[in-house]
Amino acid sequence: MPSAARAPDYPSSVAHENLLPVLVLLAAFLARLYEAWAYFFNPDEALHYFLSKQSSVILAYRAALTNAHPPLLILVLYYWRTLGRSELVLRLPSVLAGTACCWFIYLWLKLVAGRSTAFLGLLLFAFAPALIELSAEVRQYALLLFFMAACLYLSELAIRERSLLVMCWFSLSLWGALLTHYSSLIFAFTLGVYMLVRLYSYRERPRLVAIWAAGQVVALALTWYFLVTHVARLRESGMARGIAETWLRKSIYHSGESHVAAFVAAQTLRVFTYTLSHGIGGALTLLAFLVGIVSLLGKRGVSPGGRPVPRELALLFGLPFVVNCAAALAGLYPYGATRHNAFLALFGLCGACFGMARWKPARAWIAPAVLIVCLAMCNFFPAPPPLIRASNHRRVLMQSAVDSLRESAPAGSILFADYQSGLLLGYYVCGHEVVQVFPPYQSFAQSDCDAYTAITARPQEWKFYSSDFPEQLAEFAQATNLAPGTKVWLFDAGWITDSAPALRTELQPRGCAAPKSFGDNILFCQFAVGASDFKKKE
Repeated sequence: MPSAARAPDYPSSVAHENLLPVLVLLAAFLARLYEAWAYFFNPDEALHYFLSKQSSVILAYRAALTNAHPPLLILVLYYWRTLGRSELVLRLPSVLAGTACCWFIYLWLKLVAGRSTAFLGLLLFAFAPALIELSAEVRQYALLLFFMAACLYLSELAIRERSLLVMCWFSLSLWGALLTHYSSLIFAFTLGVYMLVRLYSYRERPRLVAIWAAGQVVALALTWYFLVTHVARLRESGMARGIAETWLRKSIYHSGESHVAAFVAAQTLRVFTYTLSHGIGGALTLLAFLVGIVSLLGKRGVSPGGRPVPRELALLFGLPFVVNCAAALAGLYPYGATRHNAFLALFGLCGACFGMARWKPARAWIAPAVLIVCLAMCNFFPAPPPLIRASNHRRVLMQSAVDSLRESAPAGSILFADYQSGLLLGYYVCGHEVVQVFPPYQSFAQSDCDAYTAITARPQEWKFYSSDFPEQLAEFAQATNLAPGTKVWLFDAGWITDSAPALRTELQPRGCAAPKSFGDNILFCQFAVGASDFKKKE
């Protein structure tokens, strides 16, 4: 049976067809560039910078292995940081990778679905709020999405043109994804299954299949190497278990706490809500995704022009969600509203494009116009809001906080911080790393910080909480041999949570009655270490 007729391409004129995608891509780049310039580092970004700021590439590689991700981004930053240390310069690789991802997705969708669906996909990837944010951070996700999008486009191009060279470029992109983030294992498995189906029958193109298979062997070797040398050590250290039991707990299934079906349904919705940064926008995109999957499964026959048949695309879009769900149910990998599932945006948004393409309004421009309005709502009125609201994340707030701290704290003062705050303290105040990177970790690290002394907690003390603060303060006082009554400046910045008011209450009787705040995510104050703090540990 012939495939269903395609929706009329928009825009209609050839000039607009060539110009509009370029303008959208330019707007996507500018949106990412603005975020990269406007906001101060979050703690994870500062951590990635300091991991790369080593005296040799070997040390940078060793530092990368203390983190929960493969080493490629840290090695890229090791060389890139020679261009500068400003937020904008360090974020540029992500800005460029995130923008290039949008273009590769557009090119791939043009090959497999046509120009109209591809244009919808370009809009989604260009302006999905989570993808803009991740493309303006010193993190692995923009680079990961770039390699994944390149894999999709290059694999299709290699099959269409039977090009051995393009298939080699596909393998390089796949290896890049595997060296960037461990969620790429689900992507690699999905794409491997899809390519096995897509390349059938193998006897018609044996050399192309052989090149693809050789790339898969190398990918398996890379996977095995890092599972043995890196992931196994992380599991032994308890890092994965600690994360799964704290801030990613909602995204891991816990038997007895919810029904499997309820968990899968709720977390799938949360994946789309995270990507669109909006409950309604996420629900509508999930609905479009389901419509797209159902419509693809309902089509039979051979697609024109060598395109993948609809059911092959349904397999490609649906399988990663199934595999990720299974991993979450087994307690192996999170599934939900977290950046760790950002790779699912590639499949979720592409699938949603096919669902949106089913709507055929009277005028071709209506569909993209409605999509643009919806994306604007998601960007300007995010619900739920990000962990650091845009109004509290402005770079000028951090600069004001640093200037005020230098004016308030005399030379020789002690600056005290938890681990996440110590990362920002090192970047913005000290100009160098003041936290511990390599194990074994001491309870507190002491470092010179310009005219001050910085004392920061170990990585396990990522955030100070009021319930634990007396014991932590006692350990700090004894470890540093401070005399009772010593005055210390607490610097607290980063992902300050709802526990912040309780921590401020804990500090009030110690002399910190009116901390200086710069938005809701930066504060500092002076307090005195009392004699009672030396007895807490006994």
